[in-house]
Amino acid sequence: MASVLPLDPPQRLVRALTAQPSAEPATAAHTWLEGLSALLGRWLERWDLTAERVVTPGGRSSLLVLVRQADGTPAALKLLAPDGAHAPVRAAREQEALTAWHGLGAVRVLRAAPEEGVLLLERLRREVSLRSLPEAKATLEAVSVVRRLWVPPPCGHHLETVAEHTAAETRLMRTAVPPDAEPLVAAALEARATMLAEPAPEGDPVLLHGDFRQGAVLAASAAEGRARWLAVGPDPLVGEPAYDLARLARDRLHDLMASTGAAAATRRRVNKLADSLDVPRERVRQWALYRAVESACRHHASGNGRDAEMLLEFAAWL
Repeated sequence: MASVLPLDPPQRLVRALTAQPSAEPATAAHTWLEGLSALLGRWLERWDLTAERVVTPGGRSSLLVLVRQADGTPAALKLLAPDGAHAPVRAAREQEALTAWHGLGAVRVLRAAPEEGVLLLERLRREVSLRSLPEAKATLEAVSVVRRLWVPPPCGHHLETVAEHTAAETRLMRTAVPPDAEPLVAAALEARATMLAEPAPEGDPVLLHGDFRQGAVLAASAAEGRARWLAVGPDPLVGEPAYDLARLARDRLHDLMASTGAAAATRRRVNKLADSLDVPRERVRQWALYRAVESACRHHASGNGRDAEMLLEFAAWL
C-alpha cells in the first residue's frame, strides 16, 4: 500500500482558495481542502505511488506532491482544486496542451485522470526556476522557451480562445473596480476590444501557455533532445503570441517598482520582449495593460489591496 504524507496544505493554496470572491467557488474549495488527505491517499494507492513531500509554497490552484513510481522513477502528482473553474476541465486542457508540446519546451504528462482533476507529471527541479537567474539571462531563456510553445493548436481542441477567456474576465472587471481605478479599467477594456478587433499580423492563432512567467519555467535534468528549461503549469489558450508576452512583461514586479526610472524600464522591457520575438510592440503593450488591470481587479475582489495597487501602478506606466 502506498504511503501517505501527513498533509498540511500549503498556506498559499489555502489563502487563494478561501479568498474566492463568490460563495459557490469558496464552498467547493473548502470541501476540497477538507477532503484533500483522503484524495491524495486514493491516488497514491491507485497509481502505486510513494509520496516524498508536498511542494511548498506551491501554486494557488493545485496541490503538488513529489512522488516515486513503483519502479522508483521520480514524478510529481498534481491535484487541481475547484478554484472557480471545474478542475476536470482545467486538467483536461492542461493535459491537451502538454501532450501537444511533446515534452519540447514543457513538462511531460506521465499519467492522467483529467475527469477527476489529477495529473502525474515528470519531475523537474522545482527549486530552480528562471527566477533564480539574473534578470537578463532569465529573460533570454524565457524567450527561448516560449518560442517553442507557440505551435499550431491540436486538431479538434477543446481550449478556450483568448477572446472567450477574456470575455469572462471582463464581467468581474466591471463590478470589482479598485478605488480611483475607473480610468485604467476603461483603458484596459478598450485595449482588449482593440486587440480583438484588429487581427494579429503574425497570422493564424497559436497554442499559448496562458500564464507564462519566469517562475513557470523550471530546470530539467539533462537528457538527449530536451531543453535545459521547461515550462510548467499552463493555463492554455489559443490566440496571438503577444498575449503570452504580456504576463512575462511584469515579471519581478517588486524589483521593478523598487528601481529608479521604473516607468521607463517597463516600457523598455515591453519593447525588448516584443522585438526579440518579432511581435508588434503595441500589441504587447496593450495586452500587458489589459492583463495587469484584470489581475488588479481580481486581487481587489479577493481583498488583496496591496497587490492590486502595485498592478495598477504598473499598468499606469504603460
